[in-house]
Amino acid sequence: MARQDDGSYVISTYREITDILNDPHLSSDVRNLSGPMPSAEGGAPSSFIHMDSPEHDRLRRMATRHFGPPHTPGLVTGLEGFLTAAVGSLVDDVAGREQIDVVDDFALPFPVTVICHLLGVPREDEPRFHLWVHDIMNSVDCNPETDPKERLDKGVQARKDLLQCLVELVEQRHGRPGDGLLARLANDDGPDGRMADAEIVATAKLLLIAGNETIVNLITNGMLTLLRHPQVLQRLRDEPDLVVPLVEELLRYEPPVQIIPWRVAYSDITVADTVIPRGSQIMLMLASGSRDPKRFHEPDRFDPDRRDNQHLGFGSGIHLCFGGPLARRETQIALTGLVRRLDRPRLVADPPPYRPSPVLRGPIHLDIKQGDG
Repeated sequence: MARQDDGSYVISTYREITDILNDPHLSSDVRNLSGPMPSAEGGAPSSFIHMDSPEHDRLRRMATRHFGPPHTPGLVTGLEGFLTAAVGSLVDDVAGREQIDVVDDFALPFPVTVICHLLGVPREDEPRFHLWVHDIMNSVDCNPETDPKERLDKGVQARKDLLQCLVELVEQRHGRPGDGLLARLANDDGPDGRMADAEIVATAKLLLIAGNETIVNLITNGMLTLLRHPQVLQRLRDEPDLVVPLVEELLRYEPPVQIIPWRVAYSDITVADTVIPRGSQIMLMLASGSRDPKRFHEPDRFDPDRRDNQHLGFGSGIHLCFGGPLARRETQIALTGLVRRLDRPRLVADPPPYRPSPVLRGPIHLDIKQGDG
């Protein structure tokens, strides 16, 4: 652990990170920081990942009633056919080309299609969602001093347009139950009552933006790692079931989210013999924790046969990624489809260009050649 010049604390070891993520005295609410910090939601209603108990617990329970076990245990398996068809369609589009960009041609459009289907977004609206998510993600790492102002402006406008569209879709779902998550949340009077429209919109936005960023990076990091380990790539072709432990190892070895940029203590706490004052920003280095040699044998080696792989790829504690089961299956099907169909794929550049963000790790583009070209 190290104290930074700005008074924040960086924690990078597995045990300490796990303790922090499971400590009820730690807050995810930005308002508990002693110093000012801008909202991660850009002025829109906060999603429950930026809340503490009991409000976090209430909203998460309400969302997960329609997103997975125990109330909808068949959600992910019920999407198998859709996921396989979506991957097959995207791979069909690139399979015969000499050079492709795994990011633009595959990893970016796939999760948006899945989340739109899950939310119940009308098919005719999907192209707009793809454009909005693209512009938002393109603006996340925007540097106002060096990048064109148009890039940032398009991201701001996309956020406004996406928010307005979600508001309208939720309003239209009242009194009209359907299969989509928006309709189910808008009409569900469960044990915790009914979500307010603003809460439904915030949850949908969380799935569209945060969920999309995670999947794009996980698929792209996965393909890059496989191309750097051709013997594992060939094993995956020959042993399709290898994909399950392989994705778990990817979440440890090259996670899509490398850092939780802040937590804050309600009161003074002691971590590794160091007292962290109340209100201090705490940054958790998830990627470092998942390569802690005190926790993992040969942590810098990519090993899909690794046992006891309790990585931090989806966090831990009450904020454990609630979309994790779907993210895993999306990535498993995506990587299997790419490896099975691409012909002798190889990297054009290694390393590829990366996003500048220290939090979200993944290539901006991943150009690969295939065939005899």
